[in-house]
Amino acid sequence: MADDSRRIDIGFQGGPVLPTRVKQSSYEELHKALSKERSDRWYELETLDSKISIDLSQVVYVRIDAEEQRVGF
Repeated sequence: MADDSRRIDIGFQGGPVLPTRVKQSSYEELHKALSKERSDRWYELETLDSKISIDLSQVVYVRIDAEEQRVGF
């Protein structure tokens, strides 16, 4: 079974970065929420191990890791 999880980094105004792993569908939903002109301020992101409440007005960027996860050296 293929693993559809991705590593993303969410950058916030002021410099902090939140690294996390999410399913592809959760990333796409976050991307849609950020794209909406009149989006709600708070968004609940479902990660692989938790739920995170994010203030969308403070998000500067979202970086998605394009390479496959590898084990080993």
